[in-house]
This record gives sequence, structure tokens and C-alpha cells, in this order.
Amino acid sequence: MASLSENIDHFQNILKGTSCKLVAVSKTKPVAMLQEAYDSGIRVFGENKVQELKEKSEVLPKDIEWHMIGHLQSNKVKFIAPFVSMIHGVDSFKLLKEINKRAAQNDKVIPCLFQIHIAKEESKFGLSEEELFEILNSETFKNLSNIKMNGLMGMATYTENKDTVRNEFKSLKTLFDKVQNSFSGDNLDFTEISMGMSGDFQIALEEGSTMIRVGSAIFGSRN
Repeated sequence: MASLSENIDHFQNILKGTSCKLVAVSKTKPVAMLQEAYDSGIRVFGENKVQELKEKSEVLPKDIEWHMIGHLQSNKVKFIAPFVSMIHGVDSFKLLKEINKRAAQNDKVIPCLFQIHIAKEESKFGLSEEELFEILNSETFKNLSNIKMNGLMGMATYTENKDTVRNEFKSLKTLFDKVQNSFSGDNLDFTEISMGMSGDFQIALEEGSTMIRVGSAIFGSRN
């Protein structure tokens, strides 16, 4: 079994020469393991629970970029607003307005991604194309000056069928291109497509991902 540093080297080699970034998904993993990953060159960590994210950020090196990749409740934004580097899972207008409010209170702009529902599974969160365009077309959105929408995030169906996964990633890239070509504004800077995890990152890379979120393939399976 490969060591943590060997797993990290493996992914850094895969991404070498590409513009794709690696988000090391460290949820449920102990601080010592994150420190080891940091010592092996990882600077971007993804967590999906606010409390865990906050606790880890307080004890680990200050140059880490913390990405909130899980479902985020509006009432918890205030706990991560002071330090979070990016929020991947913006799946409602209500949440976006709360992020803007908390970012303003901290005198900062928070980079975000719209989470789009691309999977066949109903259990996954995300906006539809129609809901996304409704937000982008609204005057309220245009006046949100403490968020920067950097692109889209999506999670493919959990399936062995690679064609299903590929088609879902293709649909996210198509939507990304559509937004990039149709909308502009001070709070829009569409450069990132966050798609691909341990089991499907290779397909995501082929379909244009700029950010892969990898947990078990780096840290080992979760208990």
C-alpha cells in the first residue's frame, strides 16, 4: 500500500503540465495526517463540515487554502467567513446572499462556485440550469459585491457506468461555457470547473475540470 506522500506525488505527477488544481479532501482525517500532507506539498484542503473545518484551520499552518466543499447551511456561514478561501457548494440564492453579507462583515470578497445538480441521484444538492440563470439575471445578484463567482461545481452519479459519468461532466462543461459566453459582471470571473473525485477524476480531467477533489485516493478510505 502506497504511503500518503507517495499518493500525493502520484497526483502531482498526473496534474503536472495541466492547469488543474488538486483539492485534498481531508474530512474526518486527523490533524497529524493533514500536517503530513502539508509537509508533502499540499496547500489546498477541502472539508465538508463547518465545525471540523474551523477546528483544523485554527491549529494548522496559516498559508493553507481552506475550501468548503460540502453542503453549507446559511446559519453556519458566519463561522467560516473570516478565513475560508473558497465555497464550492452554493446551491441556493439564500445561501449566496448570506455569504455576501458575512464577507462584507469581514471586509473581504469570498470566491464561490455554483453547485449544479448533474447526477441522477436525487440525494445530491445543486441548482438546475433554470435556477442558475434566474440568479445570474437578477438585479440583486448583480449588486452582491462581496462574493466572486469563479465557476461551477458538480458531482457525478455514483456508478460504474463511465458513459453516464462522462455525459454528466460534459453537461457541466457545456453549462460553464454557456455562462462564460452569456454573462459578465464585477462579481463574475468564470475560470473554474470543480468536478472529479477519487473514482472519476480521470474522466473529469478529460472533460475539462480545473479542480479535482480527491480524498480516499490520497488519505485512504474513511472509517
